[in-house]
Formats: sequence, structure tokens, C-alpha cells
Amino acid sequence: MPLDNQLGAKVLKLLAYCQANNWAGYDPYDALNSRIFAILPFLNSRLPRLVLTQALKRSPINLRRLLLIPKAQNPKAIALFLSAFLKLSRSGVAEAGSFVEPMIERLIALRSQGVRYWCWGYSFPWQTRTIVVPTGAPNLVCSTFVANALLDAYEHRQDPRCLSMAASTAEYILDKLYWTDGNSIAGFSYPQPNLRNQVPNANFLGAALLCRVYKHTNEQKFLEPALRVARYSAAKQHADGSWDYGEAASQRWIDNFHTGYNLCALQSIGCYAATNEFESRMRHGFEFYRAHFFREDGAPRYFHNRTYPLDIHCVAQSIITLLLLRDIDPANVPLARSIFQWAMNHMWDERGFFYYRVLRSYTIRAPYMRWAQAWMLLAMSMLLCESMRNPEIQDSTAWLKHRDASHPRSCDPEFPAAELEHCRV
Repeated sequence: MPLDNQLGAKVLKLLAYCQANNWAGYDPYDALNSRIFAILPFLNSRLPRLVLTQALKRSPINLRRLLLIPKAQNPKAIALFLSAFLKLSRSGVAEAGSFVEPMIERLIALRSQGVRYWCWGYSFPWQTRTIVVPTGAPNLVCSTFVANALLDAYEHRQDPRCLSMAASTAEYILDKLYWTDGNSIAGFSYPQPNLRNQVPNANFLGAALLCRVYKHTNEQKFLEPALRVARYSAAKQHADGSWDYGEAASQRWIDNFHTGYNLCALQSIGCYAATNEFESRMRHGFEFYRAHFFREDGAPRYFHNRTYPLDIHCVAQSIITLLLLRDIDPANVPLARSIFQWAMNHMWDERGFFYYRVLRSYTIRAPYMRWAQAWMLLAMSMLLCESMRNPEIQDSTAWLKHRDASHPRSCDPEFPAAELEHCRV
């Protein structure tokens, strides 16, 4: 079966699976939703919470029913579905268009409570090394993905509600999360407003959203803080082009999908702020990304220096990143197709969903809704958009011929908005 025919058929099957589950499901980090903590409150402390979260995340058997963990709708998953449906409806998948308005309504219903801004948090509490983030507590990353999906809807439908909600999210980031030492240091608090952690992907995502809202509203107040934060985190790029996940001693790792977030956000900042200030950083980061995160067979590595785990979120974000930055390297599109084909061969269940992770000795087959299905539906929708844009590109192995020989070529430093809109993340 030609790749594009297979892609379209699997999109419909995945869509049917997600709809049948009412867009709700389990999550790798939802252990603290277990009713066991209410039944046995002595377990509800930092160490048991950390142990249970990690044990469930790593277990080859999904024990969530046994532990009384309910399926839930996650705002970030709903946002990813919304962005995917907008793309699929433009690609001729008629069923997808009917889900756009219900997804907007779900995001309205799932907003964080007790906050005057439009912002969102996850459908579970989560334990960091030091604190517990409550269910629904607004955080930067979840809120930026939701606001970007609403802006996707605004750009496609001109629905003023969507722009108003996204602008409110930008106000939240500016008023509650932005901080600076008054000199060179600036950032956005994450995962909670009182924490001044420096996490590059969170900073870039927040800056990119502020720039996008600025583009639509002409509100100058959003632009300078966004650029200031982006400059700080851009300067933390290592000489080889990589970024650590965070600046804390416990955050010094380099992974696939957070690097993808960085690159896509820098692309967006360049577009919406009408600047090429970050282009060299983005290109250097992309050179590192292409050189370190893909196996010979197209499987995307999680970490830059070892193969396992092979994670479905990395599959999806790799496809998204490669397509969004396709003008940098002509081999990006065939590599994205190769990654999709690898995922179909190793992480697809014919019941209509994707597995979580492939490890050296076993596969974790849990069908996570946010981490796997929502991300993959968005990635597959972008592949369909690309097929319509360039129907002549079909060879999913052609990238291998160019892997070692090709070099990033020049592209328009203005990063045309139409190009970004085509593959908005």
C-alpha cells in the first residue's frame, strides 16, 4: 500500500479509537489520580508518590484499573486534537471538521478554576522532586499548547472567542510568570508561578506564544519580554548546538522532543516577531538534532547519546519538527515519512492506537491518550498536509542517501507566516 494511502487509513482508524474513548485516557504521569491514596492516606507522601509514578510509567503491564486510576480528558490532548482536526479538515478528512467546535467547547470547560486568566493545567496532580503540582493548576507549557490551538482555530475560522482566550493566556504569562533580575537574566516560571526555574523549552514556548499574540493584537507589551526571555535561553545553547533540558544540576540531560520544542519555538519567534535574530541558533541546533537523534532505520532516539527508550512522543515531535523546518534540509520530509513508517512497524496496534515505548527487552503497550494518540494524530495530520503540498515526494527511504552528504541550505529568513501556519504546532 502506498504510504499516503496507508497514512489516510490509519488516521481514520486512530480518530475512531480516540472518539470511541471520548478523547479520554491514561497518562504516563497520572499515578496520583489513584483512589488508593484516599483509601490508604499514609501512602500520600513524597516518596510513595514518586515511586508509584515511576513504577507505573516503567511497567510493561498497565495496572491503572487495579489501582483505581480513572481515564481523563487532558487539556493538552484536547488542544492537540483541535490543531489536528483543523489540518485534517483542510486535507479532505470531512469527519475531522465536525470535531472542531466540540474541542473548543471542551477547552472552555477544562480551563483552570479560580484564576481570572484563561489558562490550563494537567488532568492529574504530579510530584516533582520538591513539590506537588495540583490537578488543574495552570502551568506554562500546557497553557501555551492550548492557546496555540485556539489561535489555529482563530486563523482558520476567525472566531473572536479563540483570539480573546489566547490573548488572556498571554496576559497570564506576562503578569504571573515573567520575571527578570533587572539585568541579563529573564525567564518564565515553570511549573508554578513561584518557581524561578530556567527551562529553555518552557521559555521558548512562552516567548513564541507572546510573539504570536503580538502579531494578532499589535500589543507591543508582549514583544520585548518575549525577546528578552528568548535571548537568555538562546545564549544557553552549547557549542555543539544542544540545550540541556534545564539549568538545575538534576536537569542536565538532552532529549529529542524538548529539543524539537526549542527549534519549533525559535522558528515561530522569528516569524511572528519578524526577526532573524535567532536563525543561526536554530540552524545550529537543528544540525545537532539531525546528527544525534535518529537511527539508521529512522527510529528517533529519546536521548542524544543512547538509543533506548524509543518513545512515541519522540516519534510525533520528530515528524512535526522535521516538517516545520523542512526548508532547512531537503531530506527532512522523506526522513519524517521514514519515522512514520518505523512507528507503524513497531508501535502501532491494529486496534487503532500507538504504544508508549519500545525498550531494549520489552515494549510498553499502554495506549496513552495525550502522550501517544493526540501527538501522533497531529503529526499524521501534518504528514497529510505535506503530501498535498508536495505529492511527488513519496520515497520514505530517500533521506538515507542524503544523511551524510547533505547540509542545511539557505531559506527565507523571514519565515513566511503561510509556511508556519501550514505546520503550526
